[in-house]
Amino acid sequence: MLNTLLDLLNILVNILIFAIIGRAILSWFIRDPAHPLMRILIDVTEPVLEPIRSRLPQSWMIDLSPMIAILVINVLWNLVLSIATGS
Repeated sequence: MLNTLLDLLNILVNILIFAIIGRAILSWFIRDPAHPLMRILIDVTEPVLEPIRSRLPQSWMIDLSPMIAILVINVLWNLVLSIATGS
């Protein structure tokens, strides 16, 4: 049961990471946030990226929130795995 739950969470974590990467890459090509694909990616990723973005300096020329979010997600996921497996 625990392994099934961890597998499901692993799939969800990977989907979130791929959505963050996809949004970052597509933002170079699709500038319209109302585009259906961008709207889906924004809806999925904004709850994770916005709190990070709001804490970063506004003067930076590039948005580092996707990279920081992926790093934080990976650290938290590894913490969950180590607690769940007891190692």
